[in-house]
Amino acid sequence: MSDLDFDLFVIGAGSGGVRAARMAAGFGAKVAIAEDRYMGGTCVNVGCVPKKLYVYASEFGKAFDDAREFGWNSGERHFEWSTLRDNKKTEIARLNAIYRNMLDGANATLIDGRARIVDANTVAVGEKHYTAKKILIATGGWPYKPEFPGNDLAVTSNEIFDLDSFPERLLIIGGGYIAVEFAGIFNGLGSRVTQLYRGPLFLRGFDSDIRAHAAQEIRKTGVDLRFETNIVSAKRTSNGLEVELTDGSTMEVDAILCAAGRRPHLEGLGLENTDVKLTSHGFIEVDEYFQTAESSVYALGDVIGGMELTPVALAEGMSFARRHYGNIEKDVDYDFIPTAVFCQPNIGTVGFTESAAEIEFGEITLYKSTFKPMKHTISGRDEKTFMKLIVDDATDRVVGVHMMGPDAGEIIQGIGIALKAGATKATFDATIGIHPTAAEEFVTMREPWGED
Repeated sequence: MSDLDFDLFVIGAGSGGVRAARMAAGFGAKVAIAEDRYMGGTCVNVGCVPKKLYVYASEFGKAFDDAREFGWNSGERHFEWSTLRDNKKTEIARLNAIYRNMLDGANATLIDGRARIVDANTVAVGEKHYTAKKILIATGGWPYKPEFPGNDLAVTSNEIFDLDSFPERLLIIGGGYIAVEFAGIFNGLGSRVTQLYRGPLFLRGFDSDIRAHAAQEIRKTGVDLRFETNIVSAKRTSNGLEVELTDGSTMEVDAILCAAGRRPHLEGLGLENTDVKLTSHGFIEVDEYFQTAESSVYALGDVIGGMELTPVALAEGMSFARRHYGNIEKDVDYDFIPTAVFCQPNIGTVGFTESAAEIEFGEITLYKSTFKPMKHTISGRDEKTFMKLIVDDATDRVVGVHMMGPDAGEIIQGIGIALKAGATKATFDATIGIHPTAAEEFVTMREPWGED
């Protein structure tokens, strides 16, 4: 097969695809990568990066209020949506260019356009065909919009960052981390936010205590949380959008955000021309080496239905390239991957939830702490931090750590290293804390929760 155009053809220039392409090219492979929309994928363009920038913007209003009790008079303030939106566009354009330059620097061939698999070793982009020994699918996910009359009036996370005008009244549909984060963003920017979730409590999959604490704290910020409620229909009126809900009520809003989940972005990819199989949930089925049922076709990242996190896709892309082109067999370790939800306050979590730990280890001990952050003893903001440790009784190993409070993501990153290294509760207890910080609470929790 030496007459093929490329050793590797990557479909999708997101986090996982770019990492795999760059590393494979660095190992000497002849690589092409095709992208039809976003250089850098979801994370750079309509995910992690713009979301975090908007979170920063949304926190200033509360910070101005907090500052008054510390002696600062911030005076009159006014938020300008167009300034945030346009400055974000400039930053994303800068990052897009960096991704292009990285691929050029690695001598990978970048092809602009949507790639379609023609057969096990052929990919078409437009009318042009390319052959490759291996094809790697890294097309990521795409927002799912539920069916209801008027759903064409709603936007998704792809469009919400770039609305022409700021929505003074925003309805958010969904209970996952994306919905929760956007509720905090727009609430902080000054919108009246209503969030609907069809279940009894949002953030399914997170620790039960964190879910309950999040509902309590997010309600305090002014977000109108409505559980066991969903949308029935939407229609345009002279005053915006009129929405009917399953509880029989109606409301008028300026915009509707559907954040009800994401699906693998496989439309028009040509999988029907291969032996690639899908799982029962519609993800590409792969083995531990990311190989599909079509031996020359591989897939990684959000399309395979694992942990849909940018660092996971990066690790998978690195593992793939090392194995196939660097003769380095190093698999991705999916245990104790820390993650954060940039709601307000933030959530940070690593390891097992309480319910999962009970199933995995049997006897466990819990340590919990709830307190007002030091800053707010003067600011007066009604906000509580929550922390939780889960310990396996048989080994004393800390197997789960969960936090909601300021800088939770930053704190849990360091805790994640400790859990990955197998730290025990005795290790935590023997560690001297940094005072005064919130993080020191993790090494000073001595009394098990629920015991006399």
